[in-house]
Amino acid sequence: MSASKIFLYLCVSFIFGIFVASFVNLPSAVYAVLFIFGLIFLYLHRESPKYLILGLCVLILCAGVFSYKLRIKKTENLLPEKKIEFTGIITREPDVRIDKVNLIVKNKRIGKVLVTSDLPNKFDYGDKLKIKGKIKIPNVYPHFNYRGYLAKDGIYYVMYYPKIVLLEKDKGNFIYKEILHFKNKLRESIKKFISSPYNLILGAIILGDKRRIPQEWKNKLNITGLRHITAISGMHIIILSEILMFILIWVGFYRQQAFYFTVIFIFLFVIMIGFPASAVRAGIMGFLLLFAQKIGRLRSATRALVFSGAIMLGVNPLLLKYDIGFQLSFLAVLGIIYLCPVFSVLFKRIPNFKIFPLRSIMSMTLSAQVFTLPILIYNFGYISYISIVSNILIVAILPYIMGFGIAFSLFGIASNFLGWLVSFPCWILLVYMVKIIDIFSKLPFSWQKDIHISWILIPFAYAIIFYITWFLNKKYKEQILLSDDVLL
Repeated sequence: MSASKIFLYLCVSFIFGIFVASFVNLPSAVYAVLFIFGLIFLYLHRESPKYLILGLCVLILCAGVFSYKLRIKKTENLLPEKKIEFTGIITREPDVRIDKVNLIVKNKRIGKVLVTSDLPNKFDYGDKLKIKGKIKIPNVYPHFNYRGYLAKDGIYYVMYYPKIVLLEKDKGNFIYKEILHFKNKLRESIKKFISSPYNLILGAIILGDKRRIPQEWKNKLNITGLRHITAISGMHIIILSEILMFILIWVGFYRQQAFYFTVIFIFLFVIMIGFPASAVRAGIMGFLLLFAQKIGRLRSATRALVFSGAIMLGVNPLLLKYDIGFQLSFLAVLGIIYLCPVFSVLFKRIPNFKIFPLRSIMSMTLSAQVFTLPILIYNFGYISYISIVSNILIVAILPYIMGFGIAFSLFGIASNFLGWLVSFPCWILLVYMVKIIDIFSKLPFSWQKDIHISWILIPFAYAIIFYITWFLNKKYKEQILLSDDVLL
């Protein structure tokens, strides 16, 4: 057995251990027995190398369980809810909403606190504040564990509209502050050349400002099944990587030089948009795939996906249970890896033009939606019946929107004329996209909401999806191997 395959098994074991600890409440004695069995298998490794691999997998599984339980234990024994006064530093970019602003403030004694304040926002990253108000433990609702959702980000307390006094400025990391300063310049440039709601949607697509989109347009994006284009994901990272690689090679860089610049750009971009799970996963996976291409050993997308998942869960084991975006991101990529080739074969009569790859868009959209549908329905209670058509009409132009959007926002910082000139084609594409979203969201029977399903049905739904995917891959194996479609 190759070393890469053994490493894959170890990563899967670690992820499975976190999965079991997250969703199954087993007694600690069960894990103790498993740990003992792992040691026994290691002791028997002289009889067969398989015992060594099995023992390591069992021990790594136990490590996954332990890492989750260690992290979730921090949500216990919290401070009582009472009025307090403390000082702290804003550790992230302020989250500006339509009617309020959320600040993540860190105090050495009590940790991170999510502070909700009134608009206008007069605070920045790195500000040292004195805060006086009632500290509260986040609620656990029947269908949403808000406490766990915040705990995944290391936040265990909330405060609503306390009294805030600015003590000092510029107490944060200088590099991160400059990155956020540059991001704000891009945001202002977009706002200067593109009117609302186009600038808000573009800001979400290229800057990760999805929370600034008005609720009306969030609903329209949900109805049309296009909400994913406003959440930075693997699709966005891949598009940005391809655009940058093309530009760098076109201006004269060698491919290896372009690779290093692209990796640095992805890293800085993920920092700038605030480390969302989907973008972090995409950034890690994108780096692995770019590195594999650089050294001429293109590994399977599945291994890159599993490895990136193991890294993220090693850093934060709560992501698997409490970050729906993390779940959807991985499931969408799994669907694209295993189901998209099948749809490409089934849709082989549909043209796949270079400028408008209709077959590829249909295959990727449908495969991602099949794999994410049970989680979407369970968590959000709705299904869009027009999402395939709306995605076909929008996804193909997304690279051009991102390319022109980044270009004019950069040019606009230096020159009003260049910013206006390059913003014009981006504005045309945004008008087209917004019109499609608006028209399709008003169609009768375009979606169904208030769908409630039990969590018990989720494992059965995915068992059926995985079986059908396996069966179709086996049935169309030869045709898939002969297919010219490149997915990743």
